Amino acid sequence: MKTDNSEFKWLEIAREIQQLSQTGLAFAVTEYEKKRYERLTEITAEIIEHHSILEKESVQKVLMEHLGYATPKIDVRAAVIKDGRILLVQEAADNCWAMPGGWADVGDIPSEAAIRECREESGYNVKPVKVIGVFDANRIGGQLELFHAIKIIFLCELIDGEAKISDETIDVKFFDFNNLPSLSLNRTNEKHLKEIRLHLQDPDRKTYFD
Repeated sequence: MKTDNSEFKWLEIAREIQQLSQTGLAFAVTEYEKKRYERLTEITAEIIEHHSILEKESVQKVLMEHLGYATPKIDVRAAVIKDGRILLVQEAADNCWAMPGGWADVGDIPSEAAIRECREESGYNVKPVKVIGVFDANRIGGQLELFHAIKIIFLCELIDGEAKISDETIDVKFFDFNNLPSLSLNRTNEKHLKEIRLHLQDPDRKTYFD
């Protein structure tokens, strides 16, 4: 969700209201309570409509699909290195580049989700060997999103495969760390890449966490 600095506070407030609304609906008992929390969701959608190009009805529909206690989503990324270069995929969504990865599905083992996402988005089969870091995905570059996310980056060993695009990617390449393309910052940013390089320089480096 795109926003500029002047709108950042509004989106932050909208996220907090939605979190309270979603959790409230999960524990609401009476119809009065449900309607009160549904109204909070509607207010969230109104705020987002006012500060973005999205329509209230479509936003409210998405928000109401998220049920239960409000918790962060999990984003997994595969850091795949070959001859000192890192594997990146060009995202169809914004034409920028990122490590292969995406949302973990319910029931996923995180490392297996990274394997699947890498294979689907890049065509390469990999083996996770180490957790590089666990990052707060909403506080390190890029644009703030409505739904909070935690990002897990796995250092992966390349097994086999060949470059292959997908419905979500339009190109697949290995890049030198000193000659990177435009990054899809919500997915991969300089902080992530810096930490990966530090782990490559020191295999005994401890897992980073925010």
